[in-house]
Amino acid sequence: MRRAVALLGLFGILGAGISLSVLPTSDGVAKPKGEQTFLIPASDGYGVADCISTKSECGKIVANAWCEAQGYRQATAFGLASREDFTGSVSKSSAGAAPEQPLVITCGG
Repeated sequence: MRRAVALLGLFGILGAGISLSVLPTSDGVAKPKGEQTFLIPASDGYGVADCISTKSECGKIVANAWCEAQGYRQATAFGLASREDFTGSVSKSSAGAAPEQPLVITCGG
């Protein structure tokens, strides 16, 4: 009886090993996503508006970090958003002053 249980266990382990070796493997690399554009309020509290709005080297670093945090490889464009990008989506402030122009980061890859 013990031999039968041992053989059954051995064949089960061998069968599981063979089935796992035949399964297709994935390379673990995420497929590239398309491009996506994000609108970020200029007064988000992190102080990135100065870097991104001037398109300086620190803006590139911040934009790339933002895209990586969103699951993209890198930023393809960044800067101040044009009026067409956000018209109607930004609420007016209670003081009647014009709202700050949001930032835009386009991520790809």
